[in-house]
Amino acid sequence: MRNRSVADLMTPAAVAVQRGTSFKEIARLLDEYGITAVPVVDDENRPVGVVSEADLLRRHTAKDGPSTAEAMMSSPVVTARPSWTAVEAARLMERHRVKRLPVVDSEGRLIGVLSRSDLLQLFLRRDRSIQEEIREDVVVRILRLSPAAVHIDVDEGVVTLSGTLDSADTAPVLVRLCETVDGVVEVVDRLAYGDRDEDGDGDGDGDRDGGSS
Repeated sequence: MRNRSVADLMTPAAVAVQRGTSFKEIARLLDEYGITAVPVVDDENRPVGVVSEADLLRRHTAKDGPSTAEAMMSSPVVTARPSWTAVEAARLMERHRVKRLPVVDSEGRLIGVLSRSDLLQLFLRRDRSIQEEIREDVVVRILRLSPAAVHIDVDEGVVTLSGTLDSADTAPVLVRLCETVDGVVEVVDRLAYGDRDEDGDGDGDGDRDGGSS
């Protein structure tokens, strides 16, 4: 099972500006490329800040001070690494309340930009592809279950699991693994199980909702 990384989702060769880039040039770049923010880099292509539409509007309203990228940018800049998972990047965006993350290499140089819209690409994945990954990678390869043991239905990214497992311990592991598959929006657990006692006698089928009330 392979989750797509920041490197898979980011926009490479990102648009960037220098510290001295003017207000009008930044506004033109945002409009031309249909983006909401642009990284500011130093002479070695290392991000030192970000100028967003909000920064431009704030400067226009204030009408004081210089109108260069350095004067308007938000700093320090929050960056991501290409090897990160989409979940790690999304959590960083949420924590810092940003919509875009400059992506840097091991030397801190800009190699791309990851936006919220890039992350949303994960959820455009086809249901059939999600179903096949769960069956082949999660059920068969990782948990070593028979593909016939679990019925997997996927509708608009919502995964419904049904069937009877030998052990109740397997079910929560299966659910958690399914939740990590790219494109999965939600997992509905309708699995039942049939544990055996120490003497090998079946103690009846059950589900995780308990048995008798």
